[in-house]
Amino acid sequence: MAAPPGAPPRGTGRRCRRAHRRDHTAATAAPAAPAQRARPQPRAARDVVGMLRAFRSEIDLATLLADFGFAQRVAVFSEFGDRMRSRFLPATPATTDLAQLFGLLFSDPRDTEWLAAIDDATLTRLTTLFAEARPAAEPPLGWRAPFFDALLILASQVGAAGATGAVRQRMSPELLVDKPFRQLLRAAERLCEAAEGGDEAALLREAQYLRALLDACRRAADSVSQHLEEHGVSVDLVFQVDQLRARTVRVDALLACALAPAGSREREMVHLVAGLARVASERRSIRALFARQYSMLARKVAERSAETGEHYITRTRGEWWAMLRKALGGGAVLAGTTFMKFLVLALGLSAFWAGFGAGLNYAASFVLIYLLHWTVATKQPAMTAPAMAAKLDDVGNDAAVEDFVDEVAHLIRSQAAGIVGNLAMVAPVVLGVQWLATQAFGAPLVGVQDAGHVLHSLTALGPTPFYAAFTGVLLFASSLFGGWTENWFVLHQLDSAIRWNPRILARLGAPRAERWSRWWRANISGLVANISLGLMLGIVPVLAAFFALPLDVRHVTLSTGQIAAALGALGMQALREPAFWWCVAAIPLTGALNLGVSFFLAFKVAMRSRGIRVADRSRIYAALRRRLRTRFISFLLPPRAAAPAGRGPRPT
Repeated sequence: MAAPPGAPPRGTGRRCRRAHRRDHTAATAAPAAPAQRARPQPRAARDVVGMLRAFRSEIDLATLLADFGFAQRVAVFSEFGDRMRSRFLPATPATTDLAQLFGLLFSDPRDTEWLAAIDDATLTRLTTLFAEARPAAEPPLGWRAPFFDALLILASQVGAAGATGAVRQRMSPELLVDKPFRQLLRAAERLCEAAEGGDEAALLREAQYLRALLDACRRAADSVSQHLEEHGVSVDLVFQVDQLRARTVRVDALLACALAPAGSREREMVHLVAGLARVASERRSIRALFARQYSMLARKVAERSAETGEHYITRTRGEWWAMLRKALGGGAVLAGTTFMKFLVLALGLSAFWAGFGAGLNYAASFVLIYLLHWTVATKQPAMTAPAMAAKLDDVGNDAAVEDFVDEVAHLIRSQAAGIVGNLAMVAPVVLGVQWLATQAFGAPLVGVQDAGHVLHSLTALGPTPFYAAFTGVLLFASSLFGGWTENWFVLHQLDSAIRWNPRILARLGAPRAERWSRWWRANISGLVANISLGLMLGIVPVLAAFFALPLDVRHVTLSTGQIAAALGALGMQALREPAFWWCVAAIPLTGALNLGVSFFLAFKVAMRSRGIRVADRSRIYAALRRRLRTRFISFLLPPRAAAPAGRGPRPT
């Protein structure tokens, strides 16, 4: 079928789209085409002018300028739902909502490039067309009317956001002395009155004052983040402050367009439209929505983990021996955990309740170790990694790099002491209990059938390495739960609530209530991290099995206890079985994956939360290799001389 008269040849659209992908400058011809055809074709020019006149009379431009790109509800997940709908559901062009039409017109992220590349001649022709499309009944402010209307809307929204209690209470009081948010709307109204009166001197004076108020509002909004650093991060509050700042920036852009002289007005318009096109692209991004809010939360969680992680790093010989003793205590408790696990399995419960019982067993054991000021080696990496990342804030000189290498040596040495202490206690205790049970009752607590299952499941020839790496992910997740809960605890000031609650005061008295509040503030992270880890170790494999996912957990200390129980049940003949030695070979592999995966994930999150790009990575690696060659023993044993004073190890 032949193409309609005047239509471009078939395939032209596809070729143009391919050309646009190759070079965005070619697309600058697109907006210029109507203007270029308007001069040699008067009929086409009349059509374009008529379309623009209808556009100016039927479309509410102020709504686009004031509301486009901002969330209707200042909540992250409400905005998430809006972005999901706009990204995956089609939009209709049959609307007078310019914000919706704008998203359809500028749907390619590269639109900002060709907008910025429009030449001055094209801008002049477009300005002429818009001038000819002026409606008969134009408002007193002319083409600037929607700009001033949008200014009033934005000023009222910024003032209202700054007056909300959650934002106002977190701003620095000295920045609110002049009440910039309260003055903002009145200043915008005076600006509009000066524009309507035609007093250019008053207009410029009021615009300058409005810009000063906007700067004061932005400084006050910036002070909110400092308060969040001290008193906890609220994702919705960060989102609300970001929206406030973005509105002040939009007001500046509208002022630049409305007050620009005739020679530069067109270019300011292009900058505004390009900025709106950039916003249209960002509004379709789910990642951009969460990037700032959750990076700040990740930073705060990492910093709180770093505070705890400092206590796991030993720097002196006395601290190293203290860590070893605490690890021995943790290994003794986990020996009992091993037998309790076999008891839960022997009850013959359904899959979920067996997993839940195992999780409670692990959680109770970890909490007991925590309260007794002992330690579990595998809990160290997820806590110490943020503390390590904090040392990377300044590695611009060789001394800082050497300090970081020292911290690496301290960390590896501390974890080695923790693992040796755990394993050195759990295996002998389990073997001893098995022997005593055999002597007393004629049979070990863990029978031969269970021992065979242990040797079959914990072998290095099976999926044990994968399961050990997955356990490292759970270890890392537990540290996030702990840090997030502490942030939530601090954000809602629950320690203060405990201290001043009338019922608690009546029951405990003021001194005990104060001690109780301090105890919860100091231990909430550790308790939640240990409880969440125990429950995940028991329940996650059961939930994975429900969805037919081949996932299980392999914890190095618990696995060592189970292998020791199998040896106690089978006796010396197990030493002649290759299956037993394959299980023994899996122990160091399991330990390395538990520690390595959890440390890597925690270290990566801590670095991202600080925005660190380690440009000096090669120097750090070279310093580590040099330390390995020259002082390898420093990674295993503490120095004889006292190191600089640091905080001693703290229980898991």
